[in-house]
Amino acid sequence: MSPTTPIWTARGTSMRDVLADLLRWWSAGEPAGLATVTATWSSAPRPPGAAMAVGPDGVAVGSVSGGCVEAAVHDLCLEVAETGRSRVARFGVADELAVGVGLTCGGTVELAVARVDRESFPRLPQLVAAVEAGEPVALVVAGAAGFDVVTAATGDPAARRMLAEGRTGLLPDGRMVVSFGPAPRMLVFGATEHAAAVARIGGFLGYRVTVCDARPVFATARRLPGADEVVVDWPHRYLAAEAEAGRIDGRTVVCVLTHDPKFDVPALELALRLEVGFVGAMGSRRTHEDRLRRLREAGLGEAELGRLSSPIGLDLGARSPEETAVSIAAEIVARRHGGSGAPLSGLSGPVHATHRE
Repeated sequence: MSPTTPIWTARGTSMRDVLADLLRWWSAGEPAGLATVTATWSSAPRPPGAAMAVGPDGVAVGSVSGGCVEAAVHDLCLEVAETGRSRVARFGVADELAVGVGLTCGGTVELAVARVDRESFPRLPQLVAAVEAGEPVALVVAGAAGFDVVTAATGDPAARRMLAEGRTGLLPDGRMVVSFGPAPRMLVFGATEHAAAVARIGGFLGYRVTVCDARPVFATARRLPGADEVVVDWPHRYLAAEAEAGRIDGRTVVCVLTHDPKFDVPALELALRLEVGFVGAMGSRRTHEDRLRRLREAGLGEAELGRLSSPIGLDLGARSPEETAVSIAAEIVARRHGGSGAPLSGLSGPVHATHRE
């Protein structure tokens, strides 16, 4: 078996989630223990780059296993923070510790545990500042050698290549590289009650959410509190400007929720020609057929139309805007990670698809 090396994900239990606490302890001159997942096998619940930090008061932030080995890792972090001696640990069903603290889900996780203080990590404030500014930056965990920070222009060339590719994983010499970058974008067109719910759940999933509508009476921050920004503009014009500015990429999610062909069709015509991660549109079956006809008349081919998720969302029997937002989020997650959308109880094999052998 070989460890997986997935790309960095925006939120959840990534290193990003523990940085604020690490900086707080660092600023107070108090050492902390940091455990970072460096490799996983089979059905381990957390990917490389997941992290747990334990401060001087024993409080833990983050997660490395979803609960299976957290207590043992907590103790390791306290030990390393006290002694300053870095550790490498592996937990899984094959380990002797499996009876007491093993991964009951059946996988294996390998961790690097290191002490974080001003001596071992003098550039921690620089890392946190870059992450908060949305600048590409990577953390290099080098065990007993401490930590390093790599940017697009400075630092170890091998780590910089991983940063450029947005990857988190191990270098050949065993150092761990955790890449950070701007959050992926979710563009929601149509300032509706469904858009308000989708904006909230989009933020929960780690997206930077923009809601755009040409009607200023509806496109307001007060009506859309879950959005990071609210834009008054025609959707297709805003999308074209963002694409021209280079702010659209393969992680971008586009949700068209306006129900009005004069807004929907021009936005979808452009979105389906861009290299984005997901394009979905709300509407009935009849609306969908009419929309396809209009898009064909606009010159889109079957391959481009095949990228359109319409009606958007998985079949959850949703009724309210909040339930509909869950169904839309479920489809986006399934598309992102290659999930089937089927109930896990009716499937066999590993639960965590990204960690399958």
